[in-house]
Amino acid sequence: MIRRLICGMAAAAFVAASSVGALAQGTPGKDIVTTAVEAGSFKTLVAAVKAAGLVETLQGKGPFTVFAPTDEAFAKLPAGTVETLLKPENKQKLVSILTYHVVSGKVLAADVVKLNAAPTVNGQRVDIKVDGGKVKVDQANVVATDIATSNGVIHVIDQVILPSSDDIVTTADKAGTFKTLIAAAKAAGLAPVLTGDQPLTVFAPTDSAFAKLPAGTVESLLKPENKDKLAAVLKYHVVPGRVYSNDVLANKGLKTVQGGTLTAAVKDGVAKINGAALVATDIDASNGVIHVIDTVLLPPAADAKGAQVIHHAPQFVSVQPAPQYGSYVCPQTGRVISYQMQTAHRR
Repeated sequence: MIRRLICGMAAAAFVAASSVGALAQGTPGKDIVTTAVEAGSFKTLVAAVKAAGLVETLQGKGPFTVFAPTDEAFAKLPAGTVETLLKPENKQKLVSILTYHVVSGKVLAADVVKLNAAPTVNGQRVDIKVDGGKVKVDQANVVATDIATSNGVIHVIDQVILPSSDDIVTTADKAGTFKTLIAAAKAAGLAPVLTGDQPLTVFAPTDSAFAKLPAGTVESLLKPENKDKLAAVLKYHVVPGRVYSNDVLANKGLKTVQGGTLTAAVKDGVAKINGAALVATDIDASNGVIHVIDTVLLPPAADAKGAQVIHHAPQFVSVQPAPQYGSYVCPQTGRVISYQMQTAHRR
C-alpha cells in the first residue's frame, strides 16, 4: 500500500513536470543531440558532448535515456568549472561526468518511478527517489520528462549530477572507519589494485570488525613474512566488477579474486554475506562499489591451515563497544537499507 502511494505521488510529480518547457512534446524523428540543439536551452550540454567526443554515440542507435541539465543547471556550478572541464586535458573527466547522465535503454517516467537507482553508462548508479512530492535523480530535480527522440528519451534536470571521483582506497580513507583495512591493503601490496581502472566490488570490514578478531591477529598478519596470507584474506573480500546489493542477493555465489566463493543470504530481515552482516551498501567509487560488513571474512583454505587458532582463541573485546546495525531488505528491489541501532546506556 505504501509503495503504491509513493509510486502514485511520483507519477503525479512526473506528469506535472512534463508540462514544463516547450520541449515536452519532443521530436520523435530526431536524435538526442539534434533534439537538444533545437531546444535552445542545452547549449552548454551540447558543447560538453562535442568536447567529450560523444556526439556520434548519442546520435547512434541506442536507445539511451539522458538526464539532461539545462544551461541554468550548468550555471550553478562554481565559476570556471565548465571552462576547465572543456579543456582537452580534462576530456576523460568530462566523459565520466556526461556518461553519468546517461542510462542505457529507453526508461520513461512511468518506469523511472518504480526504481530507487539506475546504472549509468559511466558504471556508477544514480539514486532515484521521491522527495517532497518531487522526483530526484541524486540531488537534481526532474523538471520535464518523456521528451521523445528517435534513439531514446530525455528527462530534464535542474542540476548537474556528479559521479564519485574518488577510487576505492580514497573513498574508504575519507570515511575514517577503515584504517585497519587500508593499512592491511598497503602491507599486502594491494593498494595499486584497489586504485586501478578495473572495476571491483569490495566487502569492506570496518575497524570495529577487525577489532573483533583475537588480540594480536592483525599485528601478526601485518608482518612481512605473512604477506601472502594477508593478501589471500583481503582478496577474499574482493569480487571483480561492480556488483550492487540487489545483484549480491540475487546471486547464488560470488567468485572472489582470491578464488573462493561468497554467498549472500537474508535471515530475519538482515542481509549477510558468508555470515557477516551488510551494514551499509552501494557506496560508489570511481573504480567500483563498496559494501560495508561487520566481520572479517576468512577464506576456507586459510581456515584449514592456520585460522583455527582464531576461532578457538579467546575473543578480543574492545574497550568501546562496536556500533550495532540493523538492515531491511526491500522485497521489490532487493536493495539493502541499513541503519545504526540506538543502544541503551546504563546510568
